[in-house]
Parts: sequence; structure tokens; C-alpha cells
Amino acid sequence: MSNTVHSAAPVSPSSLTVVGSINLDITATASRLPSPGETVGGAVLRQQPGGKGANQAVAAARLAGSSRMVGAVGQDDAGRSLLDAMAAAGVDISSVARVDEATGTALVLVDSDGENQIVVCPGANASVSLDAVTFRELEAVLCQLEVDQDVVLEAARATKGFFALNAAPAAPIIPELLERCDLVIVNETEYELIPALKNAPLVAVTYGGEGSAIFVDGERAAEAPAVRVTDIANTIGAGDAFCAALVLALQAGLERVHALAVANAVGADAVRDSSSQPALQTLEHYIEATRPSLAAGSAATR
Repeated sequence: MSNTVHSAAPVSPSSLTVVGSINLDITATASRLPSPGETVGGAVLRQQPGGKGANQAVAAARLAGSSRMVGAVGQDDAGRSLLDAMAAAGVDISSVARVDEATGTALVLVDSDGENQIVVCPGANASVSLDAVTFRELEAVLCQLEVDQDVVLEAARATKGFFALNAAPAAPIIPELLERCDLVIVNETEYELIPALKNAPLVAVTYGGEGSAIFVDGERAAEAPAVRVTDIANTIGAGDAFCAALVLALQAGLERVHALAVANAVGADAVRDSSSQPALQTLEHYIEATRPSLAAGSAATR
């Protein structure tokens, strides 16, 4: 395993296009999650922007200054508010369609430790289309599996630059889609649930408090420890922020160990924020903030 610290200055992070889901998150925060058939009282209810696609697009915009979202929302108040929220964060929403179905909705239960249970009602996300959407020559594209996998495959075929897939929620992946992925990102549970990933060319796996790793053809090639967080507010958007950060960091020219460290630091900031679309620093901030720990780790292995 290489622990080399990349000393050359990376190029400026490019913008990222995200193809995926846009949801209204209706969240109930309680002291604990209910067991089947049980009612837990005293919860606090709130509504906020969500959807794995939108979360990743907003994170990318906050890290890199801009991003583009390809998706669909309904002709309803929820759709309008979600578009406004993305635009305010710096996301180009010109490729988000307004369709007749209701805007996608996620029902979220969160406990005092930030653990969650989520039920997703796709709504307009089932109508995501790439009609009239084009991808530039060197454009990086990030997808998830909250929209129809045929649409994701179409995006992979159309991508001329770097194509990344956050294979969540876990599902069998169309073989051609997996072949077209430059990078697949999953958590440790998803990694076990999708056996085909064991032989994929490049897979990043998150392990919560144990950090993250990159596997090349099934062999662990790089890893980075987690950033310790004691003030966890919400874990829902952390994985999405990690995905956006990792793609941007790799596209910015960072070596894999440093890119993982940057993504881990972004994920740590995300769990400290109660929003599924948390406030973040710039990618350059995280790149510089993680250099000392990388240098220390490199010295310790010599």
C-alpha cells in the first residue's frame, strides 16, 4: 500500500455534473428509533431539501464554487423550493425538468446519535430523462441509484470525461454500467451487498468511524483514517458530501490517499451539521487542512 504524500500542487477543482434524485426530506428527530410496531413520542418535525443527487450537487457547488444538476421535480411548491435551494447554493438547475408527478419525498427518522431510517417515495425522480442534456468533453459526472438504472447507464454512455457511480441504495448493477464506471463509491454494507464490486477496477468504500479505503481490482490500494467527531448532528448528508469531495479531489489531481483524507474531512464536517445539505468550506481548504496529517502519517511509516 502506498502512503506517498503528493507534493505537487493540484490543478484547480473542476465543476461536477450530478445526475440523480431530488427529494423533499420530511424528518422526525427523536431520542431513539422505534422498533417495528412501536410509537416513540416527543419528536421534532422539520422539512428540508434532500435527495442523494441534490445533496451531492450542492456539496460539489460549495466545495468547487459551482456544479450542475440533472434531475426532475414536480410542478408543486416542494419542487419550486428545492430548485431555489439548489440555485442559492451555486448549482446550475437549467437541466432539472418540471414534470407532472409529485416531487420526490423522503420520510426520515433520526435518533439522538444521528442514526437514521429512511423511506423514499420517488415521485418525479422516476421521470428523470437525459433528453436535450449534453456532457462536455472533460466533464466529470456523478450518479447514484435513486433514479432508474437505465438512465444512469445512458449517462455513463454519454459521459466523455470521468464517470463515477455512488451505488446506493444497493442493487445489482447492470454489467455494462459497471464496466463504464471510472469509480464506484459505496459504504461497507453496500460493498458486501454488491458482489460484483469485488472485481471492479476502482472502488472507494467508507467505513464510518474506521475511515475509508480505495480498492483496485479487489485489492486495497489506499486508505485514510476517519476524522473523530464528537458532536454528531445528522449523518444523512455525510455520505453524499464524501462522494462529491472524493470525485472533485481525484479530478483535482490528488493522490488517492490524500483524496480519501479530504473526503473524510468533508464528511466529518457534514455530520456536524443538522442539514442534509450542510455548509462546507472550499475544497482547497480541506486539501490544505489534511496535508499535515498526511505528512505525519508518511513519516511514521518510514
